[in-house]
Amino acid sequence: MSITYLFKFLEDGSELKIETASAAEAKRDRVAVAPAAWTKLAYCQCSNCPLKRDAVDQCPAALDIQPIIEDFRKMPGFTKVEVTVISAEREYRKTTGLEEGLRSLMGLVLANSECPILKKLRPMAHTHLPFASQDEFIMRSAGTYLLRQYFNLKDGKEADWHLEGLVSLNRDLQLVNQALWQRVHSACESDSNLKALLSFFTLSSSVSYSLETQLNKIKSRFLNETDLLQDIPVSKGG
Repeated sequence: MSITYLFKFLEDGSELKIETASAAEAKRDRVAVAPAAWTKLAYCQCSNCPLKRDAVDQCPAALDIQPIIEDFRKMPGFTKVEVTVISAEREYRKTTGLEEGLRSLMGLVLANSECPILKKLRPMAHTHLPFASQDEFIMRSAGTYLLRQYFNLKDGKEADWHLEGLVSLNRDLQLVNQALWQRVHSACESDSNLKALLSFFTLSSSVSYSLETQLNKIKSRFLNETDLLQDIPVSKGG
């Protein structure tokens, strides 16, 4: 699965194309890239990282985003761009700040990473939605998680219908994002990549700390009028 991100900078009309790859292709391409010092596993290693320094030299997620960091490291996050995202099935286009375009791109790249924690997001990479809003992120992450529970049930495994595992996963993602932010901070000369990671971090935070609140916000979209009326408490006269 290859998805292309085309950034057109509105100030001067220049363009920068990023070709993303499938997980297998990304793993192959990593070998050809000279790793930066900040990609060392021991450098700002995630507190919850299951990888061992004596067995793994570089952080897989850091290696995956290194090309993006190097391409955009000097560019301010407020830079106006037209971002076109092209897949085999469809095309998206949005005029926005560089920060939002990079958040979307990094989300896709990190979901295809070989990082043991981030790779749990791979099903979402298969249905990549550029420029997703907070509500869209909640619906996609919860929906993807519940579908996985359905498959667990069909395979005779225990299913988690209360989304406890989803909250736990996003707590892990917060720790990963914080460590990645520290890595990127040492490599960036401007703020675009940092802001992109921070906004990505904010999305996962909403699942960890307020999943029930976030789900209640979108509840009405999944219920008909009769269902909604049944949820309204009936006051008793006295």
